[in-house]
Amino acid sequence: MAMKTLEYLRGISPDDCRKLRARGIRHTNQLLHAVTLDIDRQRLSSRTGISPERLLEFGRQSALLEISGMERYLPVIRRLGITSLKELKRADPEDLHAKVVDAVGLAGSPSRSMVQYWISQARTCDTMEEPEATPAQWDSPALFTRTPEPTRTAG
Repeated sequence: MAMKTLEYLRGISPDDCRKLRARGIRHTNQLLHAVTLDIDRQRLSSRTGISPERLLEFGRQSALLEISGMERYLPVIRRLGITSLKELKRADPEDLHAKVVDAVGLAGSPSRSMVQYWISQARTCDTMEEPEATPAQWDSPALFTRTPEPTRTAG
């Protein structure tokens, strides 16, 4: 995939681009790597003045640009409600293909196998850490309960 300049992102302002470039971020793939983790978005936000929420949105767009063959259809995919890799990887290939065909028309739509390929790529990519996400170990009550060890009897 060819590198895309920051201006390619929907909703990014010239001021945002200037601030990111001042931090050495010139392309969407660089931005993606700079904002994948919530802590990194917080740090970049404090250094640029761009809110963590905007950085998350720009990161989501950058991640979708990494999916091979999807670039041309991104506006349609966004209109269908898929705005992140997390949503794309959960999509049903048959259903998504049918919706894209309905939106674009059969002649201009991707093949069913291409849509399946997009989803398979999304499933192998790392996703962005979402702000409300909690670490998996926090979800496991087993980590917080302790099983008493068996007592030995002298015998």
